[in-house]
Amino acid sequence: MITVLTPTYNRQMKLLDLYQSLCQQTVKDFEWLIVDDGSTDDTESEVSRFILEADFSIRYIYKENGGKHTALNVGIAINERELTFIVDSDDRLKEDAIEIIIDSHSQHSDNESLCGYVFLRCFPDGKLNGKQFVRDDYIASYIDTRINSNDTCADKAEVFLTKCLKEFPFPEYPGERFLGEDIVWIRMAMKYKMVHINKVIYIGDYLADGLTKNRRKHNIAAPLGCMYRAEEYMRNELKLRYRLKGALQYVIYGKFAGFKLSSLIRKTSYKTLVLIVCLPGSLLYHKWG
Repeated sequence: MITVLTPTYNRQMKLLDLYQSLCQQTVKDFEWLIVDDGSTDDTESEVSRFILEADFSIRYIYKENGGKHTALNVGIAINERELTFIVDSDDRLKEDAIEIIIDSHSQHSDNESLCGYVFLRCFPDGKLNGKQFVRDDYIASYIDTRINSNDTCADKAEVFLTKCLKEFPFPEYPGERFLGEDIVWIRMAMKYKMVHINKVIYIGDYLADGLTKNRRKHNIAAPLGCMYRAEEYMRNELKLRYRLKGALQYVIYGKFAGFKLSSLIRKTSYKTLVLIVCLPGSLLYHKWG
């Protein structure tokens, strides 16, 4: 029923923890699909050892380096299972994670307005990442619960219907190896909702060399994707402060992408917002550059 999809890049030494947590699952009705985004370490030999040992299905795909979002696109395109659980290579799962996901899906699988499920994450010391949802089995969109609400901010563990991920692939921009995944989550939220469940299934931390801790550097190196991601944050469905922040980022990264202010204003559907932040956005662009 479930594909645990792991994009990875030079994480040979970290994959073992995730593999061991999958071995400890109380239910083995899942496949582990590893998409190697051009690793130069011994990831392939490490995964080969896992395949020989494991009592669950493992698939390994190697591709040229293009960034996490491109690895996700490859994995989603070949995935034929009903649910997709994106799990980073340096994290691990609670031992009952798969069991909880299957149980939750059995209760909501007939709801065609859904694109998936959202569970809680914790840090390695057991501390909850962020806050719980307002109530269990709360159905709402990503925009309502993860952006507009102050109660649930922080990373969560999302499990998506594979057909919905296929409907909303990650956009790819030539030469750019980084893209904020929420560009897709926001687009998906315009059509679908998710079930929010107050159970911890995911254990994660932030590595010193990880994407989260180096976001601005990655953003500047991939300005076109960040510009279009920022435009998603200007949607009317978001609260004004997020729309203004999105407009700022649209100007900043648009200028990093080589666009003039006049061109950025002409291209967007949110001209008033962009006009408001042109000056501070330009100042921040020069400061960050």
